[in-house]
Amino acid sequence: MSTDTNTAIHVAIVGGGITGVILALGLEKRGVSYTLFERAPAFTEIGAGIGFSPNAERALKVVDPKVHELYKKVTTSTGEEEFFTWVNGNENNEIIASLPIGVDAFQGGRRSEFLEAWSTLIPSAKVKFSKEIESLLQKDDGKVTLKFKDGSLDEADIVIGCDGIRSRVRQLTLGEANPASYPRYSKKFCFRALLPMGKAREVLGEARTLSRFMYTGLDAHAITYPVAGGALLNVLFVVTDVNPWLLERHTAPGTRGEVVDLFSGWHSSIRGLVDLLPEKLDKWAIFDMYDYPAPYYNLGSVALAGDAAHASGPHLGSGAGFGIEDGLVLATVLKAADEEVEARQSGKNKTQICRDALAAYNTVRYDRDQWLPGATRESVELFHWRHKEVGSKDHEKFLERAHHLFHTIWDNDIDEMVKTAALEFKDVVFKQSQPSLYGSRISQ
Repeated sequence: MSTDTNTAIHVAIVGGGITGVILALGLEKRGVSYTLFERAPAFTEIGAGIGFSPNAERALKVVDPKVHELYKKVTTSTGEEEFFTWVNGNENNEIIASLPIGVDAFQGGRRSEFLEAWSTLIPSAKVKFSKEIESLLQKDDGKVTLKFKDGSLDEADIVIGCDGIRSRVRQLTLGEANPASYPRYSKKFCFRALLPMGKAREVLGEARTLSRFMYTGLDAHAITYPVAGGALLNVLFVVTDVNPWLLERHTAPGTRGEVVDLFSGWHSSIRGLVDLLPEKLDKWAIFDMYDYPAPYYNLGSVALAGDAAHASGPHLGSGAGFGIEDGLVLATVLKAADEEVEARQSGKNKTQICRDALAAYNTVRYDRDQWLPGATRESVELFHWRHKEVGSKDHEKFLERAHHLFHTIWDNDIDEMVKTAALEFKDVVFKQSQPSLYGSRISQ
């Protein structure tokens, strides 16, 4: 049991991507002690562009208004009502459906720009770089020992794995022999790039470069939207693949010629966009956690968040947003736990209170998070004209289904989510019996 040698809890955040950074900023704002461990030598993020859905932006405001202010500085305002617009890119380049989003309600940019901006709010003393997690040990006194591949050790009351789709913390939590510890190939891969806006407008026309467009077709689709203050067009070409992905890495060398061949039968506008791609580019295999979902996110004093918990494909543009929601709920319950450790109104010790906080987080987030990978797979079937109920020609049903999927994400009541998290923690911490999944040790 915990020796309670001090009152304040200390949180170890494993992973300095968007989810880990947002969690750190939420704890920073709320005065909860933490250390962020990142395996890279600096804050970095793979990938070209990223979009943040309306629910994600609302959550950023609650995490910390300063976080939202920096978000707005990185993004570019259009000042006009925006839409998700779907185009028949396979045949005639005509619009088939349009879904209103709002004014500046779904903005994006380069991943690295957001991380660079947000990381300025994290004190340097609270970050340790070049730290790749190797093992965890939950000790009898309630502390968790973290061992890193460089041989160094650290300790915390709580560990949150924000270490992405190939999460080591997930493996240690669920078991290295458990298939749920590893992502699976979704039978989709993509090519992505940032194109000079001037060249892109010559191909698509100005109107098609001002907001988000998706070009749908049989077994493939393409997405375009402006980033970098309108100087660049982010493009993503997604293709259905009947073959297994045999490489250990999720990326492989690709060429423009491959994309040319894959989209050779498409409308001339899409073929022209493909011609703007660099000669060499990466092919990204799209993995997710749909086939073997995590049965829970918390085990003892360890929990998973973001892609480490519920990685999904990019097709609904919501992976980062769900990670932000995870970070906000965690910051909420960990602040409540920190206050309860000092007040001791429940009569429980620090270890029990910390684990109660993670149990509350699991209850609040699990169902919504686990919906996303399946919904994302459904969406790509819709975009690739393979949806069993919609097919390729029923545009009314297409919009109806797209509306349901996107608004299930966008309409999440963030304030209510935070209130629910705080109440759930109180319900759990004042129960006499401890929640399940209180194992004291996990894989080393």
